[in-house]
Amino acid sequence: MKRVVVSERPDWQADAEACGFSIHSMYGERYWDERHAYVFTLDEIETKLEDPSATLLQMCYGAVDRIVADAGLMSRMAIPPEYHDAVARSWRNREHDLYGRFDLAYGGNGPAKLLEFNADTPTSLFESAVFQWQWLEDMKARGEIPRTADQFNSIHERLIDALRFLAGPSGRMHFAGVLESEEDLVTLNYLVDCAAQAGCETTLLGMADIGVDAKHWLTDLQDRRVDCLFKLYPLEDMVREPFGRHLPATPTRVIEPLWKLTLSNKGLLPVLWDMFPNHENLLPAYFDDDPRAETLGETYVRKPLLSREGANVTLVNHQADGGNYRVDGPYGAEGYIRQALRLLPRFGNDWTVIGSWIIAGQPAGIGIREDDTPVTRDTSRFVPHYILD
Repeated sequence: MKRVVVSERPDWQADAEACGFSIHSMYGERYWDERHAYVFTLDEIETKLEDPSATLLQMCYGAVDRIVADAGLMSRMAIPPEYHDAVARSWRNREHDLYGRFDLAYGGNGPAKLLEFNADTPTSLFESAVFQWQWLEDMKARGEIPRTADQFNSIHERLIDALRFLAGPSGRMHFAGVLESEEDLVTLNYLVDCAAQAGCETTLLGMADIGVDAKHWLTDLQDRRVDCLFKLYPLEDMVREPFGRHLPATPTRVIEPLWKLTLSNKGLLPVLWDMFPNHENLLPAYFDDDPRAETLGETYVRKPLLSREGANVTLVNHQADGGNYRVDGPYGAEGYIRQALRLLPRFGNDWTVIGSWIIAGQPAGIGIREDDTPVTRDTSRFVPHYILD
């Protein structure tokens, strides 16, 4: 694995706009960054990223088995007690999910380490699946990178197949989210397009426009029953809102299913460490109030159970002078975990994280983010990659 300088395509911004990638720049700064790229060998991709991702996923499924069987553990993970039975039932019924993303620390040396699992509403999907592949094809055509270059990326094809299956016999799917969020809308529009390519009839909805009928079916603005709903909206928020009380009883298939509450939660990390101690792809992790957390010493990462985009994460005593690095945010009341500190690999002045995508239960590709701070945030830049042997 190495980072190489490459030439920007002169028309990349117009290309991004033309294909709906409107968030190529955010807050006055570039989000998509093709001034350089990451190069991997095929062996690195297959043995250091793809295979460990498949292994981690199976370990996560084992963790779900354990969590749903332990009401005390679900409460410790801030899953509301009134949803415990529904979460367990959702898992027993093997309700299908669509996707998730492991965030991995890997810099070409040693095994990849799991930092967290974005199992419910991960974004950066379009740029991982489509725009970096388009970049690869353009760069090969321009002679900027070898024509033999490849990319770990079957995300798009796997999404289409998965959505065709999830739509079921009716072939109808609704997609909902906070449409005022441009980042979320890019992801939703992309998934709608994938579903259309799968032959589905699609409808886009704002979360506030979802209704419920007398039999708990979710409904749209035309009062039609929703057979299958993909919602780009956190489950942990839905179950704490009035709308959420209908989730355990609704016949509507909701993607992601309720059992994902056990995985889209930093409490998963201490559960995994307890079940698979010293696994090469895990970091030691404990609930904040666990006496064993003291074994991490005075240098560790403190994470809220439910935070997103690095919010409220603190790197404790990570600097030589004992200083902390903390990201502000609205989370923390739900509780914390501690995880052994593994700083992201640094290339130049940038800290790099690899997002390993899981689509319908299979590793499907990677997306790479960089930041000039050691915590990946919503403003972190997306950088393409390719494989060269």
